[in-house]
Amino acid sequence: MQKTWRWFGKNDKITLPMLRQIGVEGIVTALHHVPNGEIWTLEEITDLKRYIESAGLQWSVVESLPVSEAIKYGGNDRDRLIDHYITSLENLGKAGINTVCYNFMPVIDWIRTDLYHQLEDGTSTLYFNRIRFAYFDICILNRRDAEKDYPQEVISRVRELEKNITEAEKEALIDTIIVKTQGFINGNIKEGDQNPVAIFKRLLGQYDEIDRNQLRENMQYFLERIMPVCDQYNINMCVHPDDPPMQMLGLPRIVTGADDMRWIINAVDNPHNGITFCAGSLSSGSHNNVPALAREFASRVHFVHLRSTDILPDGDFMEASHLEGRGHLIELVRIFEKENPALPMRVDHGKLMLDDGDKGYNPGYSFYGRMFALAQMDGVIATVRDEIKNEMI
Repeated sequence: MQKTWRWFGKNDKITLPMLRQIGVEGIVTALHHVPNGEIWTLEEITDLKRYIESAGLQWSVVESLPVSEAIKYGGNDRDRLIDHYITSLENLGKAGINTVCYNFMPVIDWIRTDLYHQLEDGTSTLYFNRIRFAYFDICILNRRDAEKDYPQEVISRVRELEKNITEAEKEALIDTIIVKTQGFINGNIKEGDQNPVAIFKRLLGQYDEIDRNQLRENMQYFLERIMPVCDQYNINMCVHPDDPPMQMLGLPRIVTGADDMRWIINAVDNPHNGITFCAGSLSSGSHNNVPALAREFASRVHFVHLRSTDILPDGDFMEASHLEGRGHLIELVRIFEKENPALPMRVDHGKLMLDDGDKGYNPGYSFYGRMFALAQMDGVIATVRDEIKNEMI
């Protein structure tokens, strides 16, 4: 596996020379300044690629070339936006960049309710609190029929929370769920937007008539349109699982587990149509056996995110140690090193530790926390490679 790192461009406080020093081999990045739906020009792609190579690294994976909302819900300008997407892929292919991670999640990219959940050792991590999220959905968004999506026990606890939650806590939930987890990744909402709740509700409304079947049809249409250029330039498209992998906010979610992954691969059965295997996203769904998924889909995985989660008894979940949790990362490394050993992988969602808290890093993308996780995974990879070598003797 190739050790890569998600880097947010020339303005990232974590520099390429820093990454070279800690053993990173490839960079995962994007043209983050280009608005969704606009064309990535060959000139800008080439400029960033040369900048990365000047530091002795390579641009290994694009994460992400965003899929515009109108492509997902099938808006009137879908074909124009897909044409732009195809041109961007052509330009990436001409520049020799051949792996593109993307997602097909409506409106929201990933969901947490606490970005700084304190752990006993003094570090902090990302956390999803089921009751606080339900409170956000029912009482802050006031989403129509939201209560139908939750069992009575959850609704009762929401009503108890409603009696005691402070205005500051409400604002923190809005900022965390709508803004902080979205704005730095080509999101629909960015820091400084006025009335993010109203913007968010308007975005949700675009999917009022879209169910899982329709979203699947729209994804198939998108993939069928882009596969010819992927064939021409040998570009591997790898869809990221929904995070978390379950139905939320009344939105259809179609990359949640084995059945969805089988459907995606079979709907457009082209080797360039593949999966980003995010062990963290998949492991946050209790229905997913992560090593079993890796064994089944290894040949169609083009990129791996190594992180893990723990699901708590009340339905909450949190990031786990990279050596523990439901992701079973040690076993995943064994599977991928045997079945698809050239894959780029990156560690993901490191803990906030030491003095990283003062650096203003994007949520989940601290330096020391990810460096620590990378060192753990580097040791695992070396051990597994040694195991495989000994098996061959």
